[in-house]
Amino acid sequence: MSGTGRSGVSIGAKTFFASFLILLALMIGAGLLSRAIPAGAFERSAADGSIVAGSYRELPRPDYPAWRWLAAPIEVLFSPDAAAVVVIIAFIAIVGGSFAVLQEAGILAGAVESLARRFGGRKRLLLALVALFFMLIGSLMGIFEEVIPLVPVAIALAASLGWDLMTGLGMSILATGFGFAAAISNPFSIGTAQRLAGIPVFSGSTFRVLVFALVYALYLSWLLRTARRAERSGGGMAAAPSPAASGPAAAPALRRGIAFFSASMLAVAAAVMVVSRIASLRDYSMPVTALCFLVAGTGSGLAAGLKPGKAARAFAQGVGGILPGAVLILMAVSVKRIIVSGLIMDTILESARRAIEGASGYGAAALIYLFTLLMNFFIGSATAKAFLLMPILAPLADLAGLTRQVAVQAYAFGDGFSNMLYPTNPVLLIALGVAGLSWPAWFRRTWLLQLGTLALTMGLLMLAVAIGYA
Repeated sequence: MSGTGRSGVSIGAKTFFASFLILLALMIGAGLLSRAIPAGAFERSAADGSIVAGSYRELPRPDYPAWRWLAAPIEVLFSPDAAAVVVIIAFIAIVGGSFAVLQEAGILAGAVESLARRFGGRKRLLLALVALFFMLIGSLMGIFEEVIPLVPVAIALAASLGWDLMTGLGMSILATGFGFAAAISNPFSIGTAQRLAGIPVFSGSTFRVLVFALVYALYLSWLLRTARRAERSGGGMAAAPSPAASGPAAAPALRRGIAFFSASMLAVAAAVMVVSRIASLRDYSMPVTALCFLVAGTGSGLAAGLKPGKAARAFAQGVGGILPGAVLILMAVSVKRIIVSGLIMDTILESARRAIEGASGYGAAALIYLFTLLMNFFIGSATAKAFLLMPILAPLADLAGLTRQVAVQAYAFGDGFSNMLYPTNPVLLIALGVAGLSWPAWFRRTWLLQLGTLALTMGLLMLAVAIGYA
């Protein structure tokens, strides 16, 4: 079973194999690129690993046999990305187990039914507000991976209101991803990139508020059309049953469980907000979220009257249902591993540097955007990408007559929106797996929105160049 049924969140076999084949093709494609593109490398500073300007040199092609392309997902576990990958896998396992406990106790269904009743006939207002909430936490706090625990809640809410999986995913993970890109004070993209570019952190926020408002308007029009389409087609999902609420005696215990869950989720939100705003703690935001959600899920189940043994069995089943996603995560990260092992990452960077260096101001801004968009296919982390790219892009912006604020904005656009498009993004794969929706189906339903967003943000970037945004 996939989606949000009794057994908890899990990844369906069809969705898993569709994603597996797509990622396998990308791994082979990355390997072929390592044979077609010349090898090369920059020198890097011993202090912080940043690229030394003008130090690129071609290198002999490494001995990197084709069988290692297929072994790359295992090699990831012994690479510098290993810690981050293990944390993500542990995170989704805890989320899967905790949600299985919530669903076994009937808390998720009960909480969603209560919310749906309160809004009654104002469900489109509820949709707009939920979407705005998810966009804001991405835009203001840089929350992205941490929103995975709320995706099944949004899907269940969509089901209770007669909508489909796309609406549930659209109001949650898609909204968060778009908010992350239309950043106002995202510490992981805007904050890091501005610091590396040598400009005041979170400066220029007025223009970014305009960006956020226009992106929200475009995204919300798509989301409302998606919801109306589900209503017209009768394609809504059946709401999950509430097993713990099957009788008057169960009602007080269920209410206690829902109250505990609601209070716990507020605590989770507060903890994530605090951790994301403190630079020294940002790397711990996902473990903190996982720990808090573990307490929220298991504690709510026990408060609702679930026996400890039954809660433990549900937790184990939930972990088992979500763990196939670990294979997909390793494969997604291995695409970058193949590019790096083939010594072509720096060659790609050097080619981009030469193109941007010879462009006009408008052309340079567009190239920075598009190049970051390309690099986001291989490197999903906003912070890691900023450390790799900004030391190159900021001086190039100076040469092209661009303000560094424009370069940061182009980087933020290229870094964020495609997280909700690329099959190499682990968070997107897990969200789709939880929903039981294949990546091709997701692409068919969202590519027009992505194209419209690209046009809108490219236009806003040209406006930034024209007004000398600083």
